[in-house]
Amino acid sequence: MSLKYALVHEWLTPKATGGSELVVQEILKHVDADLYALIDFESTNPQSYLFGRSIGTTFLQHLPNAYNGVQKYLPLLPLAIEQLDLREYDVILSSSHAVAKGILTTPQQPHICYCHTPMRYAWDLTFDYLRSSRLGRGVQGFLTRYLLHRLRQWDVLSANRVDYFIANSHHTARRIWRCYRRQAEVIYPPVNIERFPFQAQKEDFYLTVSRLVSYKKVSLIVEAFNQLERPLVVIGDGPELETIRNLARPNVKVLGFQPDSVVEQYLAKAKAFVYAAIEDFGIALVEAQACGTPVIAYGAGGALETVRDIRQHSDRATGLFFLTQSAAALIEAVKTFEESKGVFSPEMSRLNAAEFAPNVFGDRYLSFLEQCQEDFQSRL
Repeated sequence: MSLKYALVHEWLTPKATGGSELVVQEILKHVDADLYALIDFESTNPQSYLFGRSIGTTFLQHLPNAYNGVQKYLPLLPLAIEQLDLREYDVILSSSHAVAKGILTTPQQPHICYCHTPMRYAWDLTFDYLRSSRLGRGVQGFLTRYLLHRLRQWDVLSANRVDYFIANSHHTARRIWRCYRRQAEVIYPPVNIERFPFQAQKEDFYLTVSRLVSYKKVSLIVEAFNQLERPLVVIGDGPELETIRNLARPNVKVLGFQPDSVVEQYLAKAKAFVYAAIEDFGIALVEAQACGTPVIAYGAGGALETVRDIRQHSDRATGLFFLTQSAAALIEAVKTFEESKGVFSPEMSRLNAAEFAPNVFGDRYLSFLEQCQEDFQSRL
């Protein structure tokens, strides 16, 4: 008898096109599952692979301005996800970076959660969120702090509804243990490396591609290159766009949002890709290496698992790390890179990126899924 699967994700909109959405797309290539989300505006988007698909949603779908994201309805997200009735399914899969793991299941339904991160604004980014938002001040600030406190309580409670956790990196697995005291299998997310053109000959500029929000530390990169007076190209959009444009000196080109085709060309031509944030995985770092472009990154988080630092892998290095999140440390890293650039092989970067190809993800995910189902049945 074939099993009936449900796959739950947080939100599906044309503006949500990150690594978690790529995981959903890849899972659906391997598992015949019905799809659910808090909101869905992709099934009506002719450019989406989900166009025309039947997708289950919650009451948030009908609230004002939901199309632009449901984060504004943060207090309602736990309630909304718990309204999805999935009792007709044999196996529940979730792709979660906020509340998708909080769906209600029966004792007969194994729930396998691919966790991209424990809810960042409730845990690691709480103080950044409060500092950068007007909701962090005054009476509103007190209410926001209380809301985040209750959200953390629900987040831990809902983690107990998951039977098996998958993490997108060892860094995330450690965070899952810290927040939920749960073990997680590590399966790296899929990176469509064939989409990115390999180019051995590089041009004389550095590149960063990122959402322009405070925790991505793009302003730190710009400050460092202002002092270095080396050419830097910044691609991305977000609330810090104008701040970064005002900070940039003539050697720094801030292009704002660019279509995928333009991003791919810049990734292929750049002398090096620069990144200063702490990421759970960091898909952009792998995409750069797929183009044969070495990486200069802050040495923390998922970068430690996707980039081979020259100090540990001199014969197969794909980049180097700076060890403090500061402009001074990045400046020293760029100088070290320029002294060592003959060591970096574009072919080695491409080879390293291939370890994160979609077929690798698919094989590991299906194998773990089968293992979980066998283990669950043995416990009934």
